[in-house]
This record gives sequence, C-alpha cells and structure tokens, in this order.
Amino acid sequence: MDIREEPIHGIEAKGLRYGKDKLLEVDAIVFATGFDAMTGALLNMNIVGRGGRPLRDVWEHGARTYLGLTTVGFPNLFMVTGPGSPSVLSNMVMSIEDHVDWTSDCVAFMEREGVASIEPTEHLQQAWMEEVGAIANATLYAGCDSWYQGSNIPGKPRSFAAYIGFADYRKKIQKIARDGYATFKLGRNAVPA
Repeated sequence: MDIREEPIHGIEAKGLRYGKDKLLEVDAIVFATGFDAMTGALLNMNIVGRGGRPLRDVWEHGARTYLGLTTVGFPNLFMVTGPGSPSVLSNMVMSIEDHVDWTSDCVAFMEREGVASIEPTEHLQQAWMEEVGAIANATLYAGCDSWYQGSNIPGKPRSFAAYIGFADYRKKIQKIARDGYATFKLGRNAVPA
C-alpha cells in the first residue's frame, strides 16, 4: 500500500481510514514516528571525544565510522551495530554477537599488548564509508525515502548507513583481529580524559 497515493486519514477502532474513505481492517497497529535509526541512540548519549568535541558535532553532516565499530577522534569508543555495519540488514543477534566478540577480543588484545588506545585512521574511515555508500548505491535502497536513509528525521543528513554484505563483513573484521588490529592507530601511552 502506497500511502503517498492514498494517505492515511485516521485511526479507528477497526483499523486505518485511508484514501477516499477506505478502511483497512487490522488486528493491531504499530504506530511509531521519529525513530532515528543508526545514530539516534549514540547521539542521545552525548558522547564527547578528543578535544572535547561531541559526537553530535563530528557527525553533523552524517555518521562516519570505520567498520561501524569505531570512529576517528573517539579513542576506545566501540559501537555495537553502529553506522557502517550490517546491523539492520542482517540478523541483528548475529551482528551484535560479532561486534561483542570482536570488541572483547580487541580489549583483551589491548590489555595483553599494553595498548592504551585504539582508533581508526581518517583515511581508512573515509574509504570504509565510501565502500558502504558504493554498495548501497548499486541497490534500490539508495533511491528510497525511508528511515534507512534518515529521511524520517527532519534535517538529518541523508545517507545510507548500513553495510550490505554480512558474510563479507564478518570475514573483514575477523581478518583485522587476526592481523593484530594493524589497520588502527594503536596508542601505547595513556589517553587524556
């Protein structure tokens, strides 16, 4: 049902009134507006990074991550199913488990190797977000006005923030871990608060 062609006019006891006085009878209605997918929960935490820069300011023109796990300027910030990960396009339980396992293995590596901080490089973060966008642009997702694009939030920068390719993604993050997180900047000194 395309509500642009036949908009919903109201909710009644038996269902939705739409179009030119049509009634769609339903048993239940899930009525949700304003859901800020991919970034809302992270931005609502008021996370502050290096130099006192809030994540909200850094992502003012769109979320930028490396692998959907980390972001430049926020050492030791690990995201679970963050922007740039398969997240909502995968089995979420599997994505969450992959991220929790990867993060806990990374923290264990850091403790074992005496690494005080980890964060991505700007170059790799940029390349990752370009890959996320290029894959999305090859699909029908790119042309949709939906919460996938942030279109339901007035003023939110439009971008497709989910990585399409779960199996490929899992292999990539596992290889990075096996290679000792060499694609990251690893700091051996304490990170200033």
